[in-house]
Amino acid sequence: MTEKNRNFDQFKIQLNEGSSIGHTIAIMSGKGGVGKSSVTSMIANKLNKKGYKVGIFDADVTGPSIPQAFGINENVKATESGLIGPGLSRDGIKIISINMVLPNKTDPVVWRASIVNGVIKQFYSDVDWGKLDYLLIDMPPGTSDIPLTVFQSIPIDGVIAVATPQDLVGMVVEKSLKMAKMMGKNIIGIVENMSYFLCPDCGSKHKIFGDSKIDQVSEKFSIDTLIKLPINPLISQKIDQGLIEDMDINELDPIIEKIEKL
Repeated sequence: MTEKNRNFDQFKIQLNEGSSIGHTIAIMSGKGGVGKSSVTSMIANKLNKKGYKVGIFDADVTGPSIPQAFGINENVKATESGLIGPGLSRDGIKIISINMVLPNKTDPVVWRASIVNGVIKQFYSDVDWGKLDYLLIDMPPGTSDIPLTVFQSIPIDGVIAVATPQDLVGMVVEKSLKMAKMMGKNIIGIVENMSYFLCPDCGSKHKIFGDSKIDQVSEKFSIDTLIKLPINPLISQKIDQGLIEDMDINELDPIIEKIEKL
């Protein structure tokens, strides 16, 4: 073990005795507004439909959106063992989010980083996850304090980066990829969200956000799995209705296959 790995290991936190997780995957982005949470939700949904036991840890404490996507409105409760009982989606996905703790889901989280980091650690170690095949962590955007806490404190088996086609996003997604590499994490792939719009009338592709540079980014980091998702208004509609589990996006299949090989 290298000195660098020993330094990281001192920050690791442990699951409670009643929980076990096969693989933990972080979904991250360089900036907000790229659809990271919707991609997280759809990947979890696809894994769940294949028969795996799946959980989602919403680590975006100041901008939580996972409970909304799955139609979860109730707050978490303590279990008999004193652990935090996660929410359960319609199809059985276990979910924890700060919005399941707040009295009102529109209340802002105006907390210092030290408090937020404590909550992040508690949501991993003190939640009754039971036995999961996969835990997906919906990370906050950027490469600052909370992503650093997640990478240092939780054993991450793989990272999926989410981006959109703009040059600016291409630049900031490189920051996320560099952070993942710096922390010694395996990069599963990149999902370019809102890559194009497929006209329902003529079938032609329209690049609403311009030409993408994501192929060059993928090549630069030797990432062999690159997914380009079209703009799909139905996804937003289903998220607003809390019915993301109705969606089954076939374009994500290569990412799912890569996850299954971890």
